Amino acid sequence: MKMVEVLAPAGDEERFNAAVNYGADAVYLGRKQFGMRSSPLNFDFEQLVNAVKSAHGKGIKVYLTCNTLPRNSEIPQFEQFVREAVEAEVDALIVADIGLLALVKKYAPDMEIHISTQTGIVNYVTARELYDMGAKRIVLARELSLDEIAEIRAKTNPHMEIETFVHGAMCVSFSGRCLLSQYLVNRDANRGECAQPCRWGYHLVEEKRPNEFYPIFEDEKGTYILNAKDMCMIEHIDKLVSAGVDSLKIEGRAKSAYYVTVVTNAYRMAVDEYYKNPDNFVLPDWIREEVYKVSHRQYCTGFFFGTPENSQYYENSGYIRNYDVVAVVEKCENGTVYCTQRNRFFAGDTVELLAPSQKPVTLILDTLYDENGEQIQTANHAMMKFSFKSDLTFPTGAVIRKETT
Repeated sequence: MKMVEVLAPAGDEERFNAAVNYGADAVYLGRKQFGMRSSPLNFDFEQLVNAVKSAHGKGIKVYLTCNTLPRNSEIPQFEQFVREAVEAEVDALIVADIGLLALVKKYAPDMEIHISTQTGIVNYVTARELYDMGAKRIVLARELSLDEIAEIRAKTNPHMEIETFVHGAMCVSFSGRCLLSQYLVNRDANRGECAQPCRWGYHLVEEKRPNEFYPIFEDEKGTYILNAKDMCMIEHIDKLVSAGVDSLKIEGRAKSAYYVTVVTNAYRMAVDEYYKNPDNFVLPDWIREEVYKVSHRQYCTGFFFGTPENSQYYENSGYIRNYDVVAVVEKCENGTVYCTQRNRFFAGDTVELLAPSQKPVTLILDTLYDENGEQIQTANHAMMKFSFKSDLTFPTGAVIRKETT
């Protein structure tokens, strides 16, 4: 049985390592050009080479984004971009533009091509044509139901792979084709520069009363009429697989390394749990709870079960944040866990330690020691070294988090 792929985001090297270490089958990332996320640090050529080498050493694939809609002035730079992707040995290029698709085939005939969600694929005819043009995989528009995905799967070449977003932020515009940001603040969402005006609060202004603002009420709760909830399909792995999805894509190249760690790990465990008993998949509560332990908006299931209901949140555009990372494990030796601090915490605090593909472990850190072995009451200096005693052993990179009060 071919297992569905867990595809995780990486906005920089730290996030890349989080994805690789916490269960991704493949990682997608971008460079300084041609990517739909300009705010993360992204990867220069040397970093890309090192990332691919590291991933391949662990049997993990790397997909490189070039899914913006480039203007005339950028086209001459694309050949070098593709040739460097080949030299770095990336596994696939993700494109949205038919012209770029043609150029990839010209400059790198053997390069695997994935068609970005930005292309807006919503039917089997388009999927067939793109496959015939050389695409190995299509990333479907977010606006499709499971039934529509299943029909696309049934009416296309079985060798064509289907990828779909299953977790993360959703755009109020069709497949991310939004013009609000460009019109309002001259930042083009289709070139990776979205300012997220859909998350802003809006009021009406009456033309003869320019300094008087009137709330826009969708209902009695508030004015954030464009603010979409986050998508979460972790409880429905079985339905996604049954519909014919080959790759489960996690949104979040601009999210934190902690977010990538926890969400990648959760979907890894959910997928593994599914394959233990595909006919009777029931997600354990503790795995479901993991996706609530990162910064997130309220969750919904998007369009997968038909026209969304309760998929917008009108009260505010903020995130729900119930946990903070307080440290990362460096090593374990002779009953001592050595760590590096990330946020302040105190001796006596109750924390959770999260390691790859394992249920979180709850500990009370009764006693803390600084790097000289002296007992301390608090770890309150950024990146300070400290340790604590434990009979348990944790791998390097295990995350220590604390519930916020």
